[in-house]
This record gives sequence, C-alpha cells and structure tokens, in this order.
Amino acid sequence: MAQTTPTRAHLDTVERASPLRVLTYAGAIVAFLIGSGFATGQEILQYYASYGYWGVFGTGALVLVLMTYVAVEFFVVGQAQRFEKPSMVFRYYCGKHLGTFFDFFSVLFVFLSFTVMVAGAGAVFEEHYGLSKHVGGIGLAAAVGITVWFGLRSLVDVIGKIGPLIVLIAVGLGVLGIVRNPGGIREGSALLPDLELTQAASNWFMSGLSYVGFCMLWLAAFLTALGRTARSRREAASGGALGGVVFSLACVVVGLGLLANIERVNGTEIPMLVLAGDVSPALAAGISVMILAGIYTTAIPLLWTVSSRFFADRTPRFKGLTLALAAVGTVIGLVLPFSQMVNIVYVVNGYVGILMLVLMLATTGLRLTGRRPLRAPEPAGPGR
Repeated sequence: MAQTTPTRAHLDTVERASPLRVLTYAGAIVAFLIGSGFATGQEILQYYASYGYWGVFGTGALVLVLMTYVAVEFFVVGQAQRFEKPSMVFRYYCGKHLGTFFDFFSVLFVFLSFTVMVAGAGAVFEEHYGLSKHVGGIGLAAAVGITVWFGLRSLVDVIGKIGPLIVLIAVGLGVLGIVRNPGGIREGSALLPDLELTQAASNWFMSGLSYVGFCMLWLAAFLTALGRTARSRREAASGGALGGVVFSLACVVVGLGLLANIERVNGTEIPMLVLAGDVSPALAAGISVMILAGIYTTAIPLLWTVSSRFFADRTPRFKGLTLALAAVGTVIGLVLPFSQMVNIVYVVNGYVGILMLVLMLATTGLRLTGRRPLRAPEPAGPGR
C-alpha cells in the first residue's frame, strides 16, 4: 500500500500547541503593546478614562474583540504563509498598490512610535527623577539599539518574559487606585465635562477604533514574523488570542484606576506615577522602574521592525541601520512633550490603521466563505 507524505495542513491538524510557547507568544504581544503609552498611563488616559464609563467599558469591549481578532489573524497568517519578508503581509490584505502604501507608511509610523518611546523615557527621568529628559531618552535608545543588534530570537526571549510581569504590576496599581477611592469612578465621570482633558477622538467609539488601528500597524510585521516560528495553526491562534485578551482586560482595569483619580492625573505626563506616589514614595520608585521596563520592551520590536524592513536580521547592514535609526529617533523624540507625542503620532496613524482593519475583515470573510484559501495549494508530489 503506497504511503503519502503528510501535508502541512495535516501536520497543523495533528500537532498540539505547547502551553509554554503559547504563553511566550502571548507575553511577547503584551510586552510589545504596553510601551510608554500604557505603562505611563498617558495612552489609557487619552483613549479610555477621558470618556468616563463609556470610555472604559465601551472602548474596552470594542478593543477586546478587535484586538483579539487582529492578534490571532496576524499570527495565523504568518504561520500559514511564511512570508519571505514580514512586510509582505500588507500586500496579502491590501493588494499590490495599497499594500505598498501601507508597507512604507507602517515603517514610518513604527519609527515615529519608537520616538514616542524615547519621549516617554525622557518624561520619566524628568518628572520623577528630576533629571534632564536627555539622560532618559539617550539611555533608552542606547539600550534598545544594543538589544536589537542581536536579532529577533533574543527579542522574543527578553520581552516574552518581562511583559506579563509588567502588566500584572500595572493592573495591581489600577486596582489600588480603585480601592483607595471607590467612589472616585462615579465622581470622576461627573467631573469630566469640567476638565480640560486631552482625548484621542471626538467620542469613545472612534477612540476605540483608532486605538486598534495604531496597534495593528505596530503588530503587523512583528506578529507575522513570530507566526513563522509557530509549529501549528492552533499554537499560533492560541498565542494571539491569549495575548489580545490579556492586554485588553488590563487596559480596562488601568482605565478604571485612572478614572477614579481623574482630578489628580489630569495634566500630568506620567499618570501612573501619581497613583503610585499617593500610596508611598517607595512604590513610586518601583513603578518608575516598571515603566522604563515597559518602554524598553516595546521599543525593541519597534526598532527591529524598521531595520528588518530593509535588511536581513543580524547582517552588518541591519546592525548599522539599527544604530543610525536609534540616534535619529533620539533627536526627534526629545523635541516635543511626551503627552503631545502620544496624541499626535498615535491618533493620526490610528485612523489610517482603521482602513487596513476593514480590508483585513474583508479578507477573513472571503476565507471563511471558501473564496480565498489561507495558504496556496501545495504542488502534487509523486504518486499523488
């Protein structure tokens, strides 16, 4: 009886997902997304807490659904397609011409996001430590540049383990903010019309779409590249789903903590340090280290994504470009205040990301109806 060679699809079906690898993938997603905006609280303040109840729960529910979908989709497509270059994912969803636009636009946006990380590190050093923001910005860029020098494999090992710890600490701080002022959530919502808060959009729904939009442009190439390392579709989907859910729920908890203390955090560059400082100076000192770690874990894949778009990982040209980009990003990131950098870079690019989200949903719909396979048919071998 003739034996047939198992296809990749068959192997995907029979392989089990490694719990450790699923956790590592989820940790990498969470660590990538926490960055300076989440870890400092500035991002959550502008996208969630500034809209009150609807901002926290409405935006939270919208982000939970869409972010989980996006993470799973990028991971699964990356595992199935195994693109030669991660940036090819844009052509997969958007076609040749529009895909090329998104490819280059995302490179610019990801680089600008790296400059936001530099601004965030500078703000921590200036607002908490009383030092020049240049010390924090230059220090972060140097540390990230050296880490990216060693390539993507080391990135996953580093950020996949640090990310979950940082999220746990951030969520714990959000819970403390709620517990210490339980009536503050209701009071904060009532006070919002009288406060001059910086918001990401005109309403909570558009804020949620914009939030997912800019996160997508971050995640596209990075998760597609990670998807290639997944041993099965189930492993890829599980890692993406867990990462998306954990991050989305963390945003809701932190948003509630900030809303409960909205008067205290309004107008500050680092809202999370305000919550920590209300408990004790020692806690604030520890949280400042956590924030810097969160910025570091996000800045690494951002810088890697830009460099890898032009040169292969860990080649001499890749390393040279990485150091050059780190230097240029430092100069740009130290020009504007951190809160302005978040509002300009993230919000503008978030709206562009919404267009890609629509195209992704359309592609998924075609796949589900059988009009577009997840992967190209495999060539028939001998005896088949």
